[in-house]
Amino acid sequence: MAVDLRRRPGSSKNQAQRLGQGSAPLSVGFLLLHRFTLGAFGNFVDVLRLAADDGDRSRPIHCQWRIISPDMSPILSSCGVAISPHERIGDLRRFDYLVVVGGVLEEESLLVDTRFDDHLRNAAEVGIPLVGLCTGSFILHRAGLMHGYKCCVSWFHNSDFLRLFDGLQAVSDQIFVVDRDRLTCSGGASAAHLAAFLVDRHLGKALAAKSLRIMMFNEAAKGETAQPAGSLEVVVRDEILKRAVLLMQDHLEVPLTIGRLAGKLNLSKRLIERRFRSELRASPQAVYTQIRLDHARHLLLTTDKSISSIALECGFCDGSHLSRVFSSYYNQTPQRFRSQGATPDAIHNACYGR
Repeated sequence: MAVDLRRRPGSSKNQAQRLGQGSAPLSVGFLLLHRFTLGAFGNFVDVLRLAADDGDRSRPIHCQWRIISPDMSPILSSCGVAISPHERIGDLRRFDYLVVVGGVLEEESLLVDTRFDDHLRNAAEVGIPLVGLCTGSFILHRAGLMHGYKCCVSWFHNSDFLRLFDGLQAVSDQIFVVDRDRLTCSGGASAAHLAAFLVDRHLGKALAAKSLRIMMFNEAAKGETAQPAGSLEVVVRDEILKRAVLLMQDHLEVPLTIGRLAGKLNLSKRLIERRFRSELRASPQAVYTQIRLDHARHLLLTTDKSISSIALECGFCDGSHLSRVFSSYYNQTPQRFRSQGATPDAIHNACYGR
C-alpha cells in the first residue's frame, strides 16, 4: 500500500507556518557526507529545481532546498568537487524531508564519523521522513533508524551492507524503496526518480513529469523498477570472494588480471584461486568470464547497442571475440540470442541469471 507522505505527523502545522512566512510548500534539507556522490545529489536536487518554477528559471517557488551541515566547511564529493553548505543544521522542523547523500564507502569513516546521528534521531522523533541516497542508507542504519524498515541498497554495495549491518532488510533489485517514513535509493539516475516521486506526491504529476522531461528522462520510473546492474549478482558466502566479485563487477570493460585483483585485496593469487575453487568449483577466470557474459546477455536484450559495442563494454576484444566465447557457453551466437526476442522471461533471466 502506498503511504501518503504529505500526511506525516505534525507536517500540516509545520507546513502552514512555513507558508505563512512565504516559504515553498515542499522543503528539503540535505546532509552531504564526506566524499558524497555528486551525481545522486545533482539528480535529486535538479528535479526539485525544475519543479519549483516555470520553465527553467530556478526560483524556489514550489520547492525549496538547503544544504545543512554541523559547520560551514566545504564538503568534498567523491569526484573532488566541493560544495559549500547554505547554513548550519539548526531546527530541522522546517523541512518536510531530510536527505542524507552518501558516496564512497570507507568502513573506518563510516563507523567513526557520527556527527549526523543525533540530528537524524531528532528528525525521526519529530516525524520528519528520512531519505538515504546511495550509501546514505548506511548512515541511517548506523544511527539506529532503519530497524524494521526495508532499505534499498545498490547491487554493488549489497555484500558490504549485509556484512557491516546485520539484520537490515536490504533490497538490491529495485531502484528505490518507500517504506513508511523511510525512503532509500541506490543512487545515480534513481535519485531523480525518487525526487520525482516526492514532487508527484506533494505538487502533482505534471510538475514531476516536467522535471524529468527537461532532464531527458522518458518518464518516471516506479520504485520497483529493477536496478540495471542486477545482471551482475553472483551469490557467494565467503567474504573474500564477495570482495573479489565486486572488483570484477567494477572492472568489466578492462578486466583485471587475477594477479592484479589479488593485489587490490592484499592477498596472494594462490589464495584467491583456492577460495574460488572451494566455494564455486570454478577458477576466478571462469567466474569473471561468466559475469561479463551475463552483462552481455543483459545488454543484448535490453538495449539496441551493436554487438561490437557490447563486446567492448564487457571486456572482449571485438564482436568476433564475444561471439566465439558466447557460442561456447550458450551454444548460440549473440545475434541469435537477441533475435529470439525480449520476452519478460528472457529479460528476467538475462537480468538475474535465473
